[in-house]
Amino acid sequence: MSEKLFDSYSDPIPNLRYDIQRIPIQDNGRSFIYFYDQLGYSTPDFALPTDAEPILSLMDGTRSVNDIIKFSSDEVTKEHILGYARFLDENGLLDSEYFSEHAELIESEYEKSKAHRSVTAGNSYPADPEELTEFLNAAFQNHAHSDSVDTAKALYTPHIDPRFGMASYVKAFSAIRNLKPKRIFILATSHYSGLYNNEYSNKPFIISNKDFDLPNGLVKTDKRTISLIKEQTSHDEIFGTSFSDRAHRIEHSIELPLLFLNHIWQHDFEIVPILVGNFDQLYYAKDGFLANQIEAFTYLLNQQFNDQDTFFLISGDLAHFGKKFGDQQPASELFDKVKAFDEAFLEVGANNDSKTMLKIMSSEYDPYRICGFPPLYVFLNAFPELNGKIISRDLWDETERESAVSFGSILFN
Repeated sequence: MSEKLFDSYSDPIPNLRYDIQRIPIQDNGRSFIYFYDQLGYSTPDFALPTDAEPILSLMDGTRSVNDIIKFSSDEVTKEHILGYARFLDENGLLDSEYFSEHAELIESEYEKSKAHRSVTAGNSYPADPEELTEFLNAAFQNHAHSDSVDTAKALYTPHIDPRFGMASYVKAFSAIRNLKPKRIFILATSHYSGLYNNEYSNKPFIISNKDFDLPNGLVKTDKRTISLIKEQTSHDEIFGTSFSDRAHRIEHSIELPLLFLNHIWQHDFEIVPILVGNFDQLYYAKDGFLANQIEAFTYLLNQQFNDQDTFFLISGDLAHFGKKFGDQQPASELFDKVKAFDEAFLEVGANNDSKTMLKIMSSEYDPYRICGFPPLYVFLNAFPELNGKIISRDLWDETERESAVSFGSILFN
């Protein structure tokens, strides 16, 4: 694809991608700009010296090489500027024709693949299977087996980085270690489907048939169940389902809790991985099309997958607050308000009061960005007869960024 790289002196250089974060960093006394691409298209761990900022600022989509040379010193040639533009393009930083084809190739290759490979291994936990087993054994070793239940229908669990939420994971998954369900529906927050507007418009339920390849073993999907859901829903948009699974490619909300299931359970089980998209529309139109889609999809879950061998794992964190998430105040000044909000959210969740949950979330239009609302709301609507018990509520205080994330768990019987 190198022939597609930008190659013109007179055409405007494509602008730098707006969806890439530029983060100032220091390394050995030198200043750099670190480029973070949440979609994973660009070269990993890519950084440029801070003194590249002036030329980067000129690449705004309106200027050509011939235009930029006018702002440059005599030592800089047009060939230098074109070479630099091609360098940025090759590393996936320009919103160019080359980038569009490169991104589509990555997505289509993922969709064709048979397995989802972990995007968190080696960062949030050891990628080596033996090291991972030791890591998880150490976390669970002091937790009493007496806390385990013999029957349960569902678990609402965090998907926070285990380095910051291990205690909450241990409490939640210790409770279900004695269970042996054969089929696990995973309802999980979709953090990235909103970046694919055309792909997932009016399709909040994104289902993958890929097996999940984790360091502690391959978890197979229940392809028979997924085919059944596809047969019954793909013909009618009222169910809101999509089986184009590119939103799963960089998603962590399924694989993190699944890592713990794979550790505590030794029996064979298969999963139905479902990402649940944004439900903001409910705050403005409680009886709109999205509400109808939720009603149709949850009715299907209740009527066809409500049996003793089926367990539901609901993956979602609680509040995201502080300056990193757009609040004017540092997280430390919001702790009391967020704790009260979280406790109210968990309480109505445990009481299976979906109407009050929506009322709480709508009152200030999700003021603390509770990402676990959509998947938990789906479960509550699917199984309104079940009640739960709050197991945990914890907090990751990211003090250096004046931000925090809270998370908790509920066990449903």
